[in-house]
Amino acid sequence: MDKKTSFSTRQIVMIGLMAALVFIFSKFRIDIPSPLGKTGIHFGNIMCLLAGMLFGALPGGLAAGIGSALLDLSDPAYAPEFWITFLTKFAMGYMAGFLGFHACQQGKRAQVWLASVVGSMTYVVLYGLKNIIMGHFVKGFPWEAAIAETLSLKIPVSLANGLVAVVCAAILVQLVAPALRRARLATA
Repeated sequence: MDKKTSFSTRQIVMIGLMAALVFIFSKFRIDIPSPLGKTGIHFGNIMCLLAGMLFGALPGGLAAGIGSALLDLSDPAYAPEFWITFLTKFAMGYMAGFLGFHACQQGKRAQVWLASVVGSMTYVVLYGLKNIIMGHFVKGFPWEAAIAETLSLKIPVSLANGLVAVVCAAILVQLVAPALRRARLATA
């Protein structure tokens, strides 16, 4: 039995559309002043979770990773880390899709919420690890300082961002999925 190894034209278009929505919604942000650098809450993570739950693990992961990486590439401050962003956001969309795509298709609300939480927490953990590692190796902080900076500043903001994404995505997916099913657009 041959395993499907390519995407249909429709899937490629939906990945591109969702990547564009991730990019655009990531531009909508609430900046939080910090003595340690630029941080804030943005709405791109909502689209990352939605992409996975609406279109499946791999298409959702690709849309989340591509849209977020393109955003990083559009800002010289973040461009060097675009590949890390691709991997962490890919993991977010992939996990949401892996756990939530079939639940979304079947209208299983509790599993949709769980998929949103797991996708969001996957990103928070990976983002935290990235900041600890970069704090130590790039900024030259001792491990303790890198961990302290991440736990005191980065993780609380990421958790707030994640909470907004979970609530919005879990609600939106239940509103959007039926229309996509009727239009035969929500297929992995």
